[in-house]
Amino acid sequence: MSEAGGGRGCGSSVPQRAPWSLVAATAAFCLVSATSVWTAGAAPMSREERQKLGNQVLEMFDHAYGNYMEHAYPADELMPLTCRGRVRGQEPSRGDVDDALGKFSLTLIDSLDTLVVLNKTKEFEDAVKKVLRDVNLDNDVVVSVFETNIRVLGGLLGGHSLAIMLKEKGEYMQWYNDELLQMAKQLGYKLLPAFNTTSGLPYPRINLKFGIRKPEARTGTETDTCTACAGTLILEFAALSRFTGATIFEEYARKALDFLWEKRQRSSNLVGVTINIHTGDWVRKDSGVGAGIDSYYEYLLKAYVLLGDDSFLERFNTHYDAIMRYISQPPLLLDVHIHKPMLNARTWMDALLAFFPGLQVLKGDIRPAIETHEMLYQVIKKHNFLPEAFTTDFRVHWAQHPLRPEFAESTYFLYKATGDPYYLEVGKTLIENLNKYARVPCGFAAMKDVRTGSHEDRMDSFFLAEMFKYLYLLFADKEDIIFDIEDYIFTTEAHLLPLWLSTTNQSISKKNTTSEYTELDDSNFDWTCPNTQILFPNDPLYAQSIREPLKNVVDKSCPRGIIRVEESFRSGAKPPLRARDFMATNPEHLEILKKMGVSLIHLKDGRVQLVQHAIQAASSIDAEDGLRFMQEMIELSSQQQKEQQLPPRAVQIVSHPFFGRVVLTAGPAQFGLDLSKHKETRGFVASSKPYNGCSELTNPEAVMGKIALIQRGQCMFAEKARNIQNAGAIGGIVIDDNEGSSSDTAPLFQMAGDGKDTDDIKIPMLFLFSKEGSIILDAIREYEEVEVLLSDKAKDRDPEMENEEQPSSENDSQNQSAEQITSSSQEVDLVDQESPEESSLNSEPESSPADTDNAASVSASEQNSHPTENRETASLDGECTDLDNQLQEQSETEEDSSPNVSWGKKVQPIDSILADWNEDIEAFEMMEKDEL
Repeated sequence: MSEAGGGRGCGSSVPQRAPWSLVAATAAFCLVSATSVWTAGAAPMSREERQKLGNQVLEMFDHAYGNYMEHAYPADELMPLTCRGRVRGQEPSRGDVDDALGKFSLTLIDSLDTLVVLNKTKEFEDAVKKVLRDVNLDNDVVVSVFETNIRVLGGLLGGHSLAIMLKEKGEYMQWYNDELLQMAKQLGYKLLPAFNTTSGLPYPRINLKFGIRKPEARTGTETDTCTACAGTLILEFAALSRFTGATIFEEYARKALDFLWEKRQRSSNLVGVTINIHTGDWVRKDSGVGAGIDSYYEYLLKAYVLLGDDSFLERFNTHYDAIMRYISQPPLLLDVHIHKPMLNARTWMDALLAFFPGLQVLKGDIRPAIETHEMLYQVIKKHNFLPEAFTTDFRVHWAQHPLRPEFAESTYFLYKATGDPYYLEVGKTLIENLNKYARVPCGFAAMKDVRTGSHEDRMDSFFLAEMFKYLYLLFADKEDIIFDIEDYIFTTEAHLLPLWLSTTNQSISKKNTTSEYTELDDSNFDWTCPNTQILFPNDPLYAQSIREPLKNVVDKSCPRGIIRVEESFRSGAKPPLRARDFMATNPEHLEILKKMGVSLIHLKDGRVQLVQHAIQAASSIDAEDGLRFMQEMIELSSQQQKEQQLPPRAVQIVSHPFFGRVVLTAGPAQFGLDLSKHKETRGFVASSKPYNGCSELTNPEAVMGKIALIQRGQCMFAEKARNIQNAGAIGGIVIDDNEGSSSDTAPLFQMAGDGKDTDDIKIPMLFLFSKEGSIILDAIREYEEVEVLLSDKAKDRDPEMENEEQPSSENDSQNQSAEQITSSSQEVDLVDQESPEESSLNSEPESSPADTDNAASVSASEQNSHPTENRETASLDGECTDLDNQLQEQSETEEDSSPNVSWGKKVQPIDSILADWNEDIEAFEMMEKDEL
């Protein structure tokens, strides 16, 4: 692949106009042709098969959208397991995730332009009328400015864009008179008070009715926002200004982008994840392309496409150069510290970065796009879906998957750029997995755990706004779409804005201010305008040759991870020592530790303590390597502690009319049959009498040969198990007696024994929260005979049953329950230390296993930016185990009659260095705030 189109001009051999989505276009548009370019690595897919898959996407959308309209509308979202709408305030709070809900029929608005793309013009017209009739934007609700912008404002503008297109065609929407645009303008003015800060960065939340800072608003006290939250406004706000002539919206969005650009770290040209909206100080100094930053980069490039302002392209290219220099470690994309860009900030990746290959296609940098996309696809083939986070050696870090569309988006863009039928097969896999594992009677349910196949009672609006749009476009021919998709740009929520806005109401000054901050040379504009004649230079196997080395990267036995190779090591010097490779008995390793300022101390109990004295390192680079080594050791220790936990189990309803489509996550027991080592238990369920199972059962004939349902409380779990076992039950499911408890708001926990020998208990025992248990009880009331499967993970459904009718479904549970408070894992505590410039780590000798009863502590203080002591007990056994057992959910035990006990207390950092080390703990909450 060669570089084409230096500077901001078009390559000389670009033959014709082509999709905006393949290039970074100026107002005059640099254009790319993607005609008839495909590799010989995959056989062409026939038009008949593509039409069949496209029709399948249409049917899937009808299933999701139809169930939302039937069971949820006018609520914001559908709860597909319980077949009802999610209304904010009526369901248990999910924290920042609920900030997307504003009681404004979110899913309907988010789906408007999807209806047109899928040729459902009559349904679109009906949907617009419903929005105009029913939706109220003046609700007393605190919402996320970011989510409301991309989903609601973007949805209204996308709907307006296609409504005026249909009106011009003369068949539909003849009555339309810009009503959606007027609603968008109303919403835009409601969001403007959020920008009332000295920096111009918006507050992260606003009250739709009362705005900011008023007592009734219940907002305005926040100090921090994510980079993506502040930097993902320009497309919608500029489009609103261009549509209406009210320039204030575009001005505010530009001011926020200008401030973020000015506050970038000047030496690395990277931005952090979280920034103080008043001072501009970086609160979280890690930088990547995933959660918290992702759409900031996306909107810089797309703002150039839509608005034709060169400064946006220059900024993007400057950032992109830094990303490829520091963050890109092909095929991985790993977060780094903005002040220390050669130092990785974490050893795992989040699912939101899956959009980046698509952005690289827009940029024209095809090779790394193919590499990263293939790596992600291999992870999906391993787990059926892309986990919310996964490690550099492709283990599950966070097991959820809320039906995110970013990978489908990148798949579509890669296919449009290459014409390679391989990506059609990828899309086919996505369709099959959604139908096989996520489809439930009332829609599609998010995965609570990709390892067990359990569900969450959640179907986000972005699933309808993006997933079906990209999948349908992937398989559709140009004549299958009633308008020219190349005349529009996709927002981050896949809403469509017309490119002709670039020449409409251009009252905003387009002064190039970028050069005030940095000097740019021609190399910053490489790949600005790709030429498809050389995307695959005279080699039809080009893309395949890029993908082939990555085919087995996920399934390699005992992967060692990806070593970061710094510039100084490319000259032939050895790469730095990794924690995973360290052996306390290796003299060469001890010498390397000494050079890094790390001392090894043998403790009397056989453990090994590692202590870093940063000022004793041979050089500043060695000191940095020492910090990185200690960070890796802490993460390795934490990971190995997690591996000692019992994994969650699955309860799968397999009888008619469910046929295995509903899967619940169940808490395991520390006694009884271990489902991970024995064949699953399958049987019909029956309630025990007494229901609490605390005495001899009075209905043994009812539970004989069945799985007994028991209510939690009044006695120990082991006692319940013995009573139902004596009655002839083949298994037991304990249902929480705390009405309304749900895995949505409570962590998984495991049931402990009663302090006595429990070897006499031979049946499997699992625990469900009240909400999940009630779904089984409701199924019994409706269908009488209900059969379930108890297993370590959900089993594949019977193919013959795939097309059967299915009733209401369930929610999974991830809870923890126990009958005595036991500690099944090591604690991590934070304490102040006296030593001012040390960091230490306690670790087990390589030959000894970790002791789960030993407590471990991490400690640190700060002086002159050097870390102080950090201690943690760790096992350094480095053995290779099966991926599914590598990372287990943190679990906790408690007494059956006691209230829930939270297992993991979040460690609060006391200085910036320790904050870097412990930020992984808080990162999931940040992800939920950013773009869940």
